Amino acid sequence: MAQHAEGAYYVPHGSKWPIVGSLGMITMLVSAANWMNGSASAEWTFWLGLAILVFMLFGWFGTVIRESQAGLYNAQVDGSYRLGMSWFIYSEVMFFAVFFGTLFYVRALSVPWLGGEGAGAITNEVLYQGYNAVWPTNGPGNVGGEFSTIPAFGVPFINTLILLSSGLTVTLAHHALRSENRKWLVLWLAATVSLGFFFVYLQAHEYIEAYTELGLTLGSGIYGATFFMLTGFHGMHVTLGAIMLTVIMLRSMKGHFKPRNHFAFEAVAWYWHFVDVVWLGLFIFVYVL
Repeated sequence: MAQHAEGAYYVPHGSKWPIVGSLGMITMLVSAANWMNGSASAEWTFWLGLAILVFMLFGWFGTVIRESQAGLYNAQVDGSYRLGMSWFIYSEVMFFAVFFGTLFYVRALSVPWLGGEGAGAITNEVLYQGYNAVWPTNGPGNVGGEFSTIPAFGVPFINTLILLSSGLTVTLAHHALRSENRKWLVLWLAATVSLGFFFVYLQAHEYIEAYTELGLTLGSGIYGATFFMLTGFHGMHVTLGAIMLTVIMLRSMKGHFKPRNHFAFEAVAWYWHFVDVVWLGLFIFVYVL
């Protein structure tokens, strides 16, 4: 471990974890490409790459946790972490902004043009006469066959209540931490984790219904593509957030975090609130409108 003078900015020692993570990711990338092209062994090497990546995550985060518990991080390091997490969440905002922008472009511009509005009059006359430009659509040609949409005020509405409730419980956990109430800190975190995984369970159930009963798949034209890209990536973020909250809960049970020194908790809480806000946008623009 690197030397650390009192009051100095902590500079970490040489670490093997970046190269281990790089090997895991390149193994996954090459294996995925070969897997999609029919390679018999690529599936196994893909899972090997994933295992290497998970091993790296456990090792690297474990190192950071041990350094933090040893008191090696001062206020300047804490500020660096906060700035890094802020930029990470900003990049996630831009990531989802692309998909929301795609949804807006398709609904407000592309589909009306194909139906003959504005600049699309010639396109409609020559290529798609009789195309009914209404949303949701699988486009001219009925790509992917007929489908039905998922009612907004069913599972999606329940999931909205679940995520909003989880935002409240993680905030209550934060207040318990600042009040040095370890019991309620763990209980509120357990409630948040339970709500998060319950959300994922209901979304998986929704996907099964969409594929088996409603005919709505990733191949159902532009609606199916935008629906599953937006909700699928959000579901992945909820899953990752719930896993991170589980780690924070286990650390809280071990006595980690202090009322004035708990950035790991705050970082995960920021991420979770971001996931909540994105879902509200999804519920309104994908399910309701």
